[in-house]
Amino acid sequence: MEFTEEQLQRYSRHIILPEVGGKGQRKISQAKVFLIGAGGLGCPVGYYLAAAGVGTIAMIDNDTVEVSNLQRQIAHNTSRIGVAKVESAKQTFESLNPDVNVVAIKDRISKDNIMDLIKDYDIVVDGSDNFPTRYLINDACVLLKKPLVSGAILRFEGQVTTILPGEGACYRCLFEEPPPPGLVPSCQEAGVLGVLPGVIGALQATEVLKLIIGKGKPLKGELLIYDALGVNFRKVKVPKNPDCAVCGTNPTIKELADYAQDYCSL
Repeated sequence: MEFTEEQLQRYSRHIILPEVGGKGQRKISQAKVFLIGAGGLGCPVGYYLAAAGVGTIAMIDNDTVEVSNLQRQIAHNTSRIGVAKVESAKQTFESLNPDVNVVAIKDRISKDNIMDLIKDYDIVVDGSDNFPTRYLINDACVLLKKPLVSGAILRFEGQVTTILPGEGACYRCLFEEPPPPGLVPSCQEAGVLGVLPGVIGALQATEVLKLIIGKGKPLKGELLIYDALGVNFRKVKVPKNPDCAVCGTNPTIKELADYAQDYCSL
């Protein structure tokens, strides 16, 4: 593809980077990313991917904008209270960059639809807010061999990891099973610092862009943990578990129906 004069100006700070250049920007413009969740994490991830010129960004979320979201969910605003989050985010991202096609899906992810939804996308980003959904996303991405960038936030702490099926650990290698219901509070129950999703979402977007252009070292086999109160980052090595139920030597999870359960909405 040839860039227009306007596009050359828009992406000039990318194009002058030797690691990106015109070739890398073309890869970004042709990339297709599937984003699960249009909330605290999905907003900054989608914002930065749209600004970077990612060609197609699909977003799935079943919620509508509420006033309590506006402390952290930066793609929405007061005038859009009651509007579907995916439609609000689509308006924001496409007004930021008309080059980007945002596919808005107002639905909840489930074992019945996830494989069809993500199969044609290059990279999946997990911005969900509950453990059952995270395990569902992980397992679907491993089965389809789709790169997955996963993030989580709570109170003053956030986590990011990148899962490359066949090359390193998956989410189940890190946490074998979901915690019992009620053991870990949700953001609604425990709270979250409003700027924290911006930090973690920006890191997720960075991982996505690195994967698209094929530069740098992704967080493969590593969990990056950010403590906002102490202003420190630390990495935890995550070895691949040969006995993992989905990515191990003899996996027991070979299709999502093998462990069907009620996955929560986003």
